[in-house]
Amino acid sequence: MTLAAVSIRSVNNQTILLATHLDLSSPSQSGKLLLTASILHPKKPTLRNRIIQLNQRQKGYLAFAVPNESDEYERGTSRACADVEKNKNCKNLEMENVVLVPHSEADLSRSDEHLGNQGNPLDKLKAVHLHVLALEQWNASRLKLCHRDYLVSATNLIHYLALKCLDIRQLEEDLSSIGLLNLETINPHVLPSLTAGIQMLEHVKSNHLNKKEKQDNKEFTITTMRKKALLNRDLLLGPVGDEVATHIMVTIGQEAIENETLIPDLLKKGTTIFRINCAHGNPNLWGEIIGKVRSNSQVMEKPCKILMDLAGPKIRTGDFKTGPRVIKISPKKDASGKVIFPAKIWLASKGSKPPPHLSLDAVLYIDSQDFINKLELDSSVRFSDARGKQRNLRISKSTPVFGGLGFMAECNETAYIELGTVLYIKGKKRKLLIGRVVDVPPIEQFVRLRVGDLLTISRDNSNEDDEFGEPNSHRVVCSSGYLFESVKPGEPIAFDDGKIWGVIQGVSISEIVVSITHAGLRGTKLGSEKSINIPESSIRFEGLTTKDLMDLEFIASHADMVGISFVRDVKDIIVLRQELEKRKLRNLGVVLKIETKSGFEKLPLMLMEAMKSRNPLGVMIARGDLAVECGWERLADIQEEILSICGAAHVPVIWATQVLESLVKSGVPTRAEITDAASGRRASCIMLNKGKYILEGVSTLETILCSNSTKVKAELKPLVLSSHLC
Repeated sequence: MTLAAVSIRSVNNQTILLATHLDLSSPSQSGKLLLTASILHPKKPTLRNRIIQLNQRQKGYLAFAVPNESDEYERGTSRACADVEKNKNCKNLEMENVVLVPHSEADLSRSDEHLGNQGNPLDKLKAVHLHVLALEQWNASRLKLCHRDYLVSATNLIHYLALKCLDIRQLEEDLSSIGLLNLETINPHVLPSLTAGIQMLEHVKSNHLNKKEKQDNKEFTITTMRKKALLNRDLLLGPVGDEVATHIMVTIGQEAIENETLIPDLLKKGTTIFRINCAHGNPNLWGEIIGKVRSNSQVMEKPCKILMDLAGPKIRTGDFKTGPRVIKISPKKDASGKVIFPAKIWLASKGSKPPPHLSLDAVLYIDSQDFINKLELDSSVRFSDARGKQRNLRISKSTPVFGGLGFMAECNETAYIELGTVLYIKGKKRKLLIGRVVDVPPIEQFVRLRVGDLLTISRDNSNEDDEFGEPNSHRVVCSSGYLFESVKPGEPIAFDDGKIWGVIQGVSISEIVVSITHAGLRGTKLGSEKSINIPESSIRFEGLTTKDLMDLEFIASHADMVGISFVRDVKDIIVLRQELEKRKLRNLGVVLKIETKSGFEKLPLMLMEAMKSRNPLGVMIARGDLAVECGWERLADIQEEILSICGAAHVPVIWATQVLESLVKSGVPTRAEITDAASGRRASCIMLNKGKYILEGVSTLETILCSNSTKVKAELKPLVLSSHLC
């Protein structure tokens, strides 16, 4: 007869697990047991009785099936349940006990003894171990769909999710009290850490060295899983140096073409990845930038990779009407209005760019090379500015540059120089030489919004010149149909990564009226190409836009990684996988940008779907939109959870948005952003956005990352026994 006793295990008052001690006398019954059970799911107060089949996973313990994400019980291996359903004992079961097939008194007493030890940390840890194995078994069909390169990582992700659905706070306290550390630090290697913890507790309990059981699967060890995580990082981002374990990524654009030394300087400072945003520029510009990156990397023997972000369906403000082409020149003055430092201006012919080390207030390109050739030190250049004011420039320095000679000039008065302004210098025989100012960029247009203002968002610029007649009424354009189809009156709306907030007052086919509820004390500027977020609106994006598909063709032949913006659910990943398979892009790295609430909540499912392909996989925490979508106060917890999920899945993480932003833009960091950058050391890569002081930003970040090379990491070693118990 088969002798068996089974009880539902309890971990911190959660009835979730089954454990059994078997004495199987019949060879035909070895390894399997049919029983009836009532299972209490950790996240649900009650569930109807279920009949389940247990597969013996290790000597003395059995694992059972648990619900999937749809709260439905899969039955992949339970083919013999029908016979047990006829058993009358299946009805009205108690949550704390299980009625089984025939058993003996000895077995029942053995079961009671086992139940009496529920408070023992060893038994609790074994129960958690069984729960983890059970969820793996229950997701076997899902795991079979994963690419073999990701099978171990996907399995560990399932183990992590199994652990996270339990309230193990009391167990953690119990383990800490006897010398074991925090269970929350074992994310990258859940099962082997639990196994090691059980073995250690059994060793302590028996007070002698027990021979460790040989693991059935050598892939599920702490060492192999750590190596797997490092391998996945290197496949996507490339290997890192001996001193630094985190990559540095820098966003670049048009400035990389205008400044010949920018890319080599970034490489020298420690940049290992360059990012190009496909929302800006065009394939010609991108190709030129990539060519410079590749050539400099090869010459300097500094390997680097290129990430190109697809623009995605992000909703942005449209372009404003082109502003006047005028440059304002102002000297530095003290409180009494006296000039302290004159304004410094670069004068050169078109194409002769100033050296990057010069600190300038303005750059003026002149259409006449003869005019430039006649300039000398202390020469006086006269002109009439846009207001008709007579002004003078004094030449203070000459500098040879690529393409010719340039001059530094000084001006002690405020001047407005517009396109076509005529400059004069005296030549020989008192003859006047003339040069005209060219290539003056238009002034960026914007609206300044204050609390209480009304902002009208239009589908097109057909009403751009309409006057409202009110000083606190403004208009911007947004061509995205998603916005007008998704919002309702009363819903919140945010602009420019949450710098401006408002409430929607009215909606029509072509216009949305917004009342501004949050802005700076003196108002906040809202310009073109600024983000628009509608966190509480029901919006449905397509996986990849038409522009994304066109850009993907370019990325496939020029970049190492593609960033997928605004992923929201598994359907987006399915579309992406189909497009990659259609183009046979099996080695192109894929970075999922998590910047919406839905994307965060469905990250585990999206990772499982992405793991069906062999493409190197990563995740970017896009904190700008993520904070607006989920709430500023939740951002810290959300990014921690993303790090934990990706750590369990062995997926490298890119820490992005506003890292060292004050330093990069103004040259001076804040204390908070220094600690933020240091926290980013837990990620595989930290991204900096472009700015005037980007070189200083990269240098500072490199120093922060290097300072951690010999120090204790943020994560403690999992389940390490304290010295006093050894």
